[in-house]
Amino acid sequence: MTKTARAFTNIALIKYWGKKDQQLKLPCTNSLSLTLDRFYTDTSSEVIDSDKDIIYLNDELLNETQSKRIVNYLEETRKEYGFSEHLKVNSINHVPTSAGFASSASGFAALAASIDQTMNLNLNKSQLSILARRGSGSASRSIYGGFVEWIAGNNNENSYAVPIDEEPNIDLEVLSVVVNQSAKKISSTVGMKKSVETSPFYSNWVKIVSSEIIEIKQAIKQKDIQKIGEIAEHNAMSMHALTLSAKPSFTYFEPKTIEIIHLIQDLRQKGILAYVTIDAGPNVKILGTHKSIEQVKTYLNNLSDVTTVVANIGHGIQYF
Repeated sequence: MTKTARAFTNIALIKYWGKKDQQLKLPCTNSLSLTLDRFYTDTSSEVIDSDKDIIYLNDELLNETQSKRIVNYLEETRKEYGFSEHLKVNSINHVPTSAGFASSASGFAALAASIDQTMNLNLNKSQLSILARRGSGSASRSIYGGFVEWIAGNNNENSYAVPIDEEPNIDLEVLSVVVNQSAKKISSTVGMKKSVETSPFYSNWVKIVSSEIIEIKQAIKQKDIQKIGEIAEHNAMSMHALTLSAKPSFTYFEPKTIEIIHLIQDLRQKGILAYVTIDAGPNVKILGTHKSIEQVKTYLNNLSDVTTVVANIGHGIQYF
């Protein structure tokens, strides 16, 4: 019987921005994320008697161009794990695609887990994280729930995610504010490459990440929401400073993104505990306690053309 693998998205509190090996997707720095429960991908796969893979996304058959990234990934996986069978893959994506909500993270984590089940690879969690990483770097972290650190490593075998606390007892919620669900004009892959190669501040970014990972792990241990928020917000702004300082300069922000950032800064002046983090896209994630997120929602109701979704801490890979 075909099993379906479910993987949840994660948001990086300490960002992954830049690869030192494009093919293996080895990052320049460690990163640290929080898995969310609201956005996820369900993927099933089965062996077929065919000389090519068949890929469905949201029950629609993808053409050769649309399925190229996944087919290439399956080819790599066949070589790596020594099987020759082709697969029919069906993924149902409960995530806005290519809009900075890490749809590729849940997508490739679910695909890796599904292949593991279908082909009886019997991978442990670290090996599964490596397999997911080969599809999308941030997918390595979606193997686990809660707070997760991706160890950068320096080769294929030692670059994988490790759980920090999969079921943290902490009053932390994430309010996702969807500004635009359209695909990004500049992909994360291209944006990273431009930032690494042309931003004069990239070496400082590496230092910032190194120190902020240590600080945020301590804050997580102490369940210090304010400190977690402060570090995450600073790290996000530092990452986006790399895009602004690249040559040529570019940004994922839209006017509404800036408006929300200013709103959250104003709310903090009123004593509301809320902080923003933004990945490669215009959409904003707001960190806070249950009480503060409820307060923020009332202010966001005054903004037009945005939708909001509250997410709690999510689980690691599930099968059903």
